[in-house]
Amino acid sequence: MSHITRRRLGNAVSYVLLVLLAVYTLFPFVWMLISSLKPREEIRVRTPSFWIDAPTLDNFVSVLGKNHFLQYVGNSLVVSLAACALSLTISLFAGYIFSRRYRSRVVQGTNFVMLVSQMIPGVLLLVPLYITMRNLQLLDTQWSLILAYTTFVIPLSTFMLASAYDSIPMSLEEAAEIDGAGRLRTLVSVVLPVMVPSIVSVGLYAFITAWNEFMFGYIFISSDSMRTITPALMLFKGANSIDWGGLMAGSVIAVLPVALIFLFLQRFFIAGLMSGAVKG
Repeated sequence: MSHITRRRLGNAVSYVLLVLLAVYTLFPFVWMLISSLKPREEIRVRTPSFWIDAPTLDNFVSVLGKNHFLQYVGNSLVVSLAACALSLTISLFAGYIFSRRYRSRVVQGTNFVMLVSQMIPGVLLLVPLYITMRNLQLLDTQWSLILAYTTFVIPLSTFMLASAYDSIPMSLEEAAEIDGAGRLRTLVSVVLPVMVPSIVSVGLYAFITAWNEFMFGYIFISSDSMRTITPALMLFKGANSIDWGGLMAGSVIAVLPVALIFLFLQRFFIAGLMSGAVKG
């Protein structure tokens, strides 16, 4: 077998595997969208089908009009943006310290503690966090979710930004200091503009993590006016039946904002992930 034949065969196998992976990944979303457009009678048929005999938007009208779903979307948006902003602000400064003061024992110890924290499942911290929020009288408020999400997002965000800082040469900061810029001015005016892709990448990670989280939103929030969108999907599940049409329509609405954000910012996201891969 010639080299060209082997290369073509390898490319063909790669493309087939990528297509199968794409189909496997997209199938749940496609099925969710199709089910959201089906009337009740077609959803409950014995043999499922991709074909819709009578497409309808009744499920979306019911979800948006009767279940205060837009309010849940607004709550999730507020919580996710606040958690994103808070975690990003902390991680920007913490990542800088981790990168530029990595020889310090305090930094090394903190780095180890944060690494260990990433190995602890969030469900094990549910009870301690619940007690903490109760003692602080933050239960059933958006601040309980913002603080909880920020706590879990900060370690990985700090590691990602520290890696991005490592890729920026110290000579750039030294040149700014020679020109008379202070440390904070150098960080804000010289370093951060270079790190825009990494900042967008970390911001997307923090936002998506907060948007998709279910457990803390389900436990910490009990009032309907403060409920976020992910726990709100449980409202379509009754004691004896499930509103599959409403559940699928609500799921589409919950996925749509994240999908649109990622679609427009994906080039920044990929560039941010790759920025720390090469040093110097």
